[in-house]
Amino acid sequence: METSVLAFATDLLDEGADTFFGNLTDRAGVGGVTLASVYHEARDVFPHNPHRVLRYLEPGAAYFRPDPARWAGRRLAPLPSTAIGDRDPFAEAAEETRRRGLKLHAWTVFCHNDRLGFAHPDCAPANAFGDRHLTELCPANPEVRAYCHTLVEELARYGVDAIRAESLHFHGLAHGYHHERYFEQLGPVTEALLSICFCPHCLAAATAAGVPAERVRDTVRAELRARLADEARALTPVPLDELAGGALAAYVDAGARTVTTLAAELAATATAHGMRLTFMDGGGPGTGWLSGIDLPALAGAAHQIETLGYARTPEAVREKVAAFALHGVRPQDMAVILRPMSSDCDGPANLAAKISTLRELGVPEVEFYNYGLMRLSSLDRIGAALR
Repeated sequence: METSVLAFATDLLDEGADTFFGNLTDRAGVGGVTLASVYHEARDVFPHNPHRVLRYLEPGAAYFRPDPARWAGRRLAPLPSTAIGDRDPFAEAAEETRRRGLKLHAWTVFCHNDRLGFAHPDCAPANAFGDRHLTELCPANPEVRAYCHTLVEELARYGVDAIRAESLHFHGLAHGYHHERYFEQLGPVTEALLSICFCPHCLAAATAAGVPAERVRDTVRAELRARLADEARALTPVPLDELAGGALAAYVDAGARTVTTLAAELAATATAHGMRLTFMDGGGPGTGWLSGIDLPALAGAAHQIETLGYARTPEAVREKVAAFALHGVRPQDMAVILRPMSSDCDGPANLAAKISTLRELGVPEVEFYNYGLMRLSSLDRIGAALR
């Protein structure tokens, strides 16, 4: 079983290579590092960072040095984080992992990018009223798809083993911005309908698939107006697949094809450069329909599906993997992320039992979240569990 710890480039820069990689190999005993290459805004507490306990991560920042020639003339291009200064953490990590015999994965947030969404609203998803979700990029937009392709090509020059593709799909209303507010009760149907993208590219893709896309948009708009005006209506459930005479379901399915084809294209690009593409589905089966996540299709498009095994017991982790199997994703085509912290584990034996369960099921890779956000004692817990 391959093992890795997810980490931020600032962990490497703040601690230095010897301490950072020493902790990964000597304390955690893992065989690789999954380093964030493009990441979203956050505020985190870092228990063992030698310089700062509290850090704000910049919105939509890159933690490698983009090649200007690749991005010439592009509106959508990665912007290096100010935290890396004039250094290239990925080049440093690539050199160190080669020297130490470790795997290097690029943890890449693709379509959840508020920096690029705010700068280029026409590349962001649009709801039925035309309002843009500026914390995101729409995977149907040709410029967004070109941006994603070039990101994969950029990361290949570092000798990366796998691209861990996070947010390579649509997102819902309640995701991705600080101080999100709506004081009236919207209800799950209203939230769902406000999450569907009706930008020109999504409308065109659905129309090409034979869906009456504009009629679907008009139906959703009218339904939203009624639910926003009347709380009783807002809280009344209705099967989404019955709206617009079933055409809404077909529209959402067209969005899933958009996501699947993008994943397949990026996987082909990764293969051409000797890498794998891992599609990250954090929510798991039954949660990603409106996000365009079609697990059986994605299992054939990407090299691997990764999910969060965040749970208190090995039995719960087993159930998570079993749920994917019911949706066409074999355990041997998965990677699972575990948390060694006390929120999920009461000690090394608990973590070891979860790892044993995954190994028994045939899952070939396990990762641990997150280097900088855990205590050093949690790194020791990983090492004890793996031993």
